Amino acid sequence: MAITSRQNPIVARYRAAARGEDGTLLLDGAHLLADAIRSGIVLQHAAITDAAQEPSDIRELVAALERTGVEVVTVSASVMDALSPVRTSTGVVALAERPAPSVSRIFDGKTPLVVIGVDIQEPGNVGAIVRVAEAGGATGVIAAGVSADPFGWKALRGSMGSALRLPLATLSVADAMDEARRRGCRIVATAPRGGRPLFDADLTGPLAVLIGGEGRGLEPSIVAAADERITIPMQPPVESLNAATTAALMVYEVKRQRN
Repeated sequence: MAITSRQNPIVARYRAAARGEDGTLLLDGAHLLADAIRSGIVLQHAAITDAAQEPSDIRELVAALERTGVEVVTVSASVMDALSPVRTSTGVVALAERPAPSVSRIFDGKTPLVVIGVDIQEPGNVGAIVRVAEAGGATGVIAAGVSADPFGWKALRGSMGSALRLPLATLSVADAMDEARRRGCRIVATAPRGGRPLFDADLTGPLAVLIGGEGRGLEPSIVAAADERITIPMQPPVESLNAATTAALMVYEVKRQRN
């Protein structure tokens, strides 16, 4: 029998997770659930509508969840609307344990490439940065300052599952920079003007790249504390780029030079 009441205690659990109140991840969509299973994320609970169970791949996903001992409940469409924070739900949601932070893994390897997002408050941008960091071969991402939680549901959707695989951490800006230096990384700060042109910079060694948030970008004091300032060439009248776009250009230029 499907759960049909929005007063069911399960609804309160999912809503608390969507608000980021209990440290639990809310995964919306079969793609994220499948990525979580493959990544070894510990799932606590899952809910699905009757309609969402029709495709064979979804039935296989449900069977995989049940084999690992995860409770899977069927819910009505109206209850799913209450469980899912997404405007148009996919009909499959789950709760999972947050991966344990591991700063050491972020700096793994001889030439780590770490993206440090500073005061990036838009969750979708945080997720997109994590996505492009994984795609471009970065070793990890640090959400610094007042950046959005990379494990919030919006950021998770924006990362398309990358946040479940790539090492992530949340630190203060000072701690992130101190850790990068302690691990032997040169710190480069992105700036809309006045820095070394991106394609003239040497980005081959261990590196931590500072990406500023929406609007103001990096504070002058942070830029001054970096080892080098990098500016991405732009045709006027364009004066700045989206944080995720900046991260993508930086990461892929590092990848190009290292290859």
